[in-house]
Amino acid sequence: MSKKTIILGIETSCDETAAAIIEDNDNGVPKILSNIISSQFDIHKEFGGVVPDLAARSHLEKIDLIVKSAIEQSGLGLEKISAIATTVGPGLIVCLTVGLNFGKAMASSLNLPFIGVNHLEGHALSPKLHSKLKYPYLLLLISGGHSQYLSVNGLGKYIRLGTTIDDALGEAFDKTAKLLGIEFPGGPKLEKFAENGNPNKFELPKPIINKGGCNLSFAGLKTAILRITKTIKTEQEKFDLAASFQKTIEEILYIKTKVAFEEFKKINSKNKNSFVVAGGVAANKGIRDKLIKVSNENNFEPIFPDLNLCGDNAAMIAMVGLEKFKAKQFDSLDLVANPRLSLDKSAKFLKGAGVELS
Repeated sequence: MSKKTIILGIETSCDETAAAIIEDNDNGVPKILSNIISSQFDIHKEFGGVVPDLAARSHLEKIDLIVKSAIEQSGLGLEKISAIATTVGPGLIVCLTVGLNFGKAMASSLNLPFIGVNHLEGHALSPKLHSKLKYPYLLLLISGGHSQYLSVNGLGKYIRLGTTIDDALGEAFDKTAKLLGIEFPGGPKLEKFAENGNPNKFELPKPIINKGGCNLSFAGLKTAILRITKTIKTEQEKFDLAASFQKTIEEILYIKTKVAFEEFKKINSKNKNSFVVAGGVAANKGIRDKLIKVSNENNFEPIFPDLNLCGDNAAMIAMVGLEKFKAKQFDSLDLVANPRLSLDKSAKFLKGAGVELS
């Protein structure tokens, strides 16, 4: 009997210290043996956002315990691990370095292959942890730091079709929540807050909705929210503004996704079209429902990671590690963290906006 491939994944790109172990399966869908995530909400709560130095210090304090917990929960010994995969970027450099150094030290001491993983690629491949997802597929990656439409043509083969020219969607949620007085981390709580409001109360802008292909923009929407919050006087008006914001985001993604479908079909002529939505914002039920609707209307199969795999986690890092292990794509222990790592290396940089555009 051939030895099963076991991958240990480590993730410390921002404010989650995470470790996971997955096992390759004959049916093509890996088995998650453990997936430990330690959040830092309480540490950053009083600051209303992530403080990099505090996040890095917390990673240093927890990383050893989290990795040990993942190994213990898996029920396996260290001798069973085939390789170690660790996030190399993008993210906060002081945070990335903690996990990367720990992963490299562990790989060196155990004489195991080391695999550096692009955090975004982890999100891109996360549905493979529970489905037999085939290439190519269209990906909408929506998280706190990233908003991109990509054609995923294979491992390491990505074509960016569109991205945000300013704020990421998760950032827009977080900033709107903060303006509405929702406690950090507010983004994930905003949808629940909006359930008490009238989504038609406020007419909000949809920046570049009819231009720019499937590129996105949320800065103008955020500015409108800021202006309105200075005039509202009641708690109900806050609920109404949250509901109007949620509705506007759903409408923007509905329209831009239709454009992305057409862009994807231009470069992929297969009849079977799969549409993957990943990243922390993919857990938003209203957005899920809207994207399922537009997918069904345009003959695309909507695919979402399990809710516990939408946010940052190490199982998705291990998933990429498994794919790279099979392809014998290993990295040197000299590998350094890259806080600006991208998926499509041919994407052009848009000067003045601080983001890359394809």
